Amino acid sequence: MQPTPDLIRTIANRYAANLTLCFPLRPTSPQLARAIHANIIALGFHPRAHILNRLIDVYCKSSHLRYARHLFDEIPEPDKIARTTMVSGYCASGDIPLARSVFDETPLTMRDTVMYNAMITGLAHGRDGYSAVTTFREMNREGFRPDNFTFASVLAGLAHVVEEERECVVQFHAAAIKSGAGSITSVMNALVSVYSKCGLLHSARKVFDEITEKDERSWTSMMTGYVKNGCFDSGLELLEGMDEGMKLVSFNALISGYVHRGLCQEALVMVRRMVSSGIELDAFTYPSVLRACATSGLIQVGKQVHGYALRRQDFSFHLDNALVSMYYKCGKFDEARAIFDKMPAKDLVSWNALLSGYVSSGHIGEAKLLFREMEEKNVLTWMIMISGLADNGFGEEGLRLFSCMRREGFEPCDYAFSGAIKSCAVLGAYCNGQQFHAQLVKIGFDSSLSAGNALITMYARCGVVEEARQVFMTMPCRDSVSWNALIAALGQHGHGAEAVGVYEEMLKEGIKPDRITFLTVLTACSHAGLVDQGRKYFDSMETVYCIPPGADHYSRLIDLLCRSGRFSEAESVIKSLPFEPTAQIWEALLSGCRVYGNMELGIIAAEKLFELIPEHDGTYMLLSNMYAATGKWEEAARVRKLMRDRGVKKELACSWIEVETQVHKFLVDDTSHPEAEAVYEYLQELGKEMRRFGYVPDTNFVLHDVESDGHKQDMLITHSEKIAVAFGLMKLPPGRAIRVFKNLRTCGDCHNFFMHLSRVVQRDIVLRDRKRFHHFRNGECSCGNFW
Repeated sequence: MQPTPDLIRTIANRYAANLTLCFPLRPTSPQLARAIHANIIALGFHPRAHILNRLIDVYCKSSHLRYARHLFDEIPEPDKIARTTMVSGYCASGDIPLARSVFDETPLTMRDTVMYNAMITGLAHGRDGYSAVTTFREMNREGFRPDNFTFASVLAGLAHVVEEERECVVQFHAAAIKSGAGSITSVMNALVSVYSKCGLLHSARKVFDEITEKDERSWTSMMTGYVKNGCFDSGLELLEGMDEGMKLVSFNALISGYVHRGLCQEALVMVRRMVSSGIELDAFTYPSVLRACATSGLIQVGKQVHGYALRRQDFSFHLDNALVSMYYKCGKFDEARAIFDKMPAKDLVSWNALLSGYVSSGHIGEAKLLFREMEEKNVLTWMIMISGLADNGFGEEGLRLFSCMRREGFEPCDYAFSGAIKSCAVLGAYCNGQQFHAQLVKIGFDSSLSAGNALITMYARCGVVEEARQVFMTMPCRDSVSWNALIAALGQHGHGAEAVGVYEEMLKEGIKPDRITFLTVLTACSHAGLVDQGRKYFDSMETVYCIPPGADHYSRLIDLLCRSGRFSEAESVIKSLPFEPTAQIWEALLSGCRVYGNMELGIIAAEKLFELIPEHDGTYMLLSNMYAATGKWEEAARVRKLMRDRGVKKELACSWIEVETQVHKFLVDDTSHPEAEAVYEYLQELGKEMRRFGYVPDTNFVLHDVESDGHKQDMLITHSEKIAVAFGLMKLPPGRAIRVFKNLRTCGDCHNFFMHLSRVVQRDIVLRDRKRFHHFRNGECSCGNFW
């Protein structure tokens, strides 16, 4: 028996009434909708469009898009309501391609302003400003009239591309006024945001002042505009005119803006003003204020904020993660780990925050354990670990982890590539670095700022300074890191005058030098012997740029003076230091004394270092070598005995060379390499040939009391860098440069050996030791023997 129309109407009304219970959305709404849906199927009832649309709406709004799509696909001819609901649902979930497919499949006759609004809003929220603007223009072209929601959405999209579409802002403003939407608060708020985004603060303020009924979004948009453009005084003035109930968001914006620009003290003053006004910190305030404490090293203030949160029983992922970051940045790892371990639930941000803390502070062992402990990882996790390994000198492990990341199915981002490239820089793995560069170009990451900066450093540290310069010249945008990297590259390779020229060009470009810039340019001046130039730059730090020199800058200045033999000036600088001389400064002095044989001052520097860093082997070795070089073997032996008595182990000299993407390592007097015997035979032949060209082994660099001159010469020939260079000559094709890397400073005899060798074999030899690069060509070195 067929149901009567009245019965069908009654059943439909009952379903409709039950579906109204799903709104407003509650946690139980999806279950209730599925129960109603199941009942409809079980009874074999064929509901009308308005019931199906209501079901689709519930599924979409409760993020059950799979059910919504299944139901949508069962409708023979979905109406515009169903289609608009699906577009909105997909946009809300961030699946813009599926939203676009439903939109594009909708016939033009079924579209309306509401559907266009849904699509434009989704594109704007997805930060696809170009598509949002294009869809708006298509809407106008097809004759659909935009309303205030349309303008608010398209202006939000325009804000993402305002730098390229700046002239469109005024056009859209005029269109909004013409349509009658120009006086609607939501549209005017969007205009304030987009004008602020493109730096037109006068226009933004004019629109803001014309809003007759300002809501919280109005004030927030104007405040955000001031903060992002660094106009804090205008922001403070705006704050004074706000109602108390609306000030929290603006306080947060100001505090965050101050911290972002490094004005941490100003941020903390604003926090105190906020609290004294009776406004309590919220989940958005804590991360900013804790970051300010971490940046300023104000651990006690950070602890006070922590205590404030505990008293108010404020607990959240954001707060806990910010506390972990604050404590580890202030060197309090036990406190950071304690907070992490006590977190009731941890998200990836929590794990990554602690991992970042370990690697940035050099606690690689703990970082490795934590990394293995993590059950879930994302691209950021891998990037943190790869970059951390590279930054701490674990280049081989960094490259292995990068390969592992790819095997695990993760597509590396440009920052992960940067970490891998930095690993190549650590190892001097030029061929591997070239391969990564090619991959960057292939996948479109070659314009990445972080990747470009890493490439400059990699090529420079692999001894190919011209390619480093080429990368710099072709970068679409550069920051201070880019300039610093190039200055450092030129300085390390002995091109001091060029490094200074790049620094001067940087100033002309309006790039303000930072602390790192001065370290690089002072090092460049030191390596090139540009004493007066370097002294001028050092003095300009405080007088011109208000950057107080740190211990690292003073150590570069001492090194600069000592390398030129100006010890009296160096002593005067040390005596006038505004702080106690650090180990860095005494090391620079001792190194200069070794070059010039200044025993008296060298002993003073060494004694200071024995007090400050008694466990460091370099001090004992430098002093012992100074004694040995002057034939004072008893004194040299006494220093070495002191080293043994204190349990200090000498770092073994190690050199390595890359041949066909494989890195070969050699130690002093190494016999472990499978071709060691052939290498030593070749070295003996080279030695005989070079003596015919005037090479005489300098046995002063044999730092053991050996009577036989022949035995001394045999000891010199087994230095690790000589073995590596000989291996390269045997294995690399004729004409290719030999690039060798050493963990310690090269000795004078090896330096002399390579100058003669470059003339004998007619090959370029590039040696990177602990201090700098040496380019040997036709019997000369790029350092000009000033090293």
